[in-house]
Amino acid sequence: MLTIYGVYRSRASRVYWMAEELGLAFQSVPVLQARRLAEPLSTDAPLNTQSPDFIAVNPMAQIPSIRDGDLVMHESLAINLYLARRDGGPLSGQTVEEDGLLTMWTVWAASQVEPLTVKIVLTYDNGLEDSEGGQQTIAVACRSLRRPLAVLEGHLADRQWIVGGRFTVADLNTAEVLRYAQSEEALFDAHPNIKVWIERCQSRPAYKAMQATRAKEPIEV
Repeated sequence: MLTIYGVYRSRASRVYWMAEELGLAFQSVPVLQARRLAEPLSTDAPLNTQSPDFIAVNPMAQIPSIRDGDLVMHESLAINLYLARRDGGPLSGQTVEEDGLLTMWTVWAASQVEPLTVKIVLTYDNGLEDSEGGQQTIAVACRSLRRPLAVLEGHLADRQWIVGGRFTVADLNTAEVLRYAQSEEALFDAHPNIKVWIERCQSRPAYKAMQATRAKEPIEV
């Protein structure tokens, strides 16, 4: 059985969403981010990214990771590409060309978008969104997102989905990266094609199932 390491309130959410989309049976091993704990290495600390048992799985001390038989993988977006290809269903590439495009858009999301959207979500996570520094961080990130979002906006002008005319792993991966910036409503209002597309992605039953489980996790440890 597929094992997913990581809590839902982390980048593991995108892997849990993928598992729901594919109808996969999986075991969830909740691994907390060590930064959420005062003493992550104490003997009574819950399993976290600094725990020796988890370091044995992922020496980089980051979530999520998966174990699928003898295969151990890290990096959430790569995990999703693997699961889509392993399943071979409509979320995966049906041709070599589609497979290349799914990889291209995923790498684009990881390199051009996520470094900026993470700055936004971390500002909120740290309660700094109303501070002068926090507002400046958000403003700079939003300005820097203009070029990549203009590219995606144009791409979605005459299509509902990113690749192949259907929902694929490229949509899931990109939507999860952009979710970190959804607090900035003006950013999405300025890109109506992206706004409609991400709403379409997040209306899927598998996304709602993932979010329902995520909502049950405590915010504070």
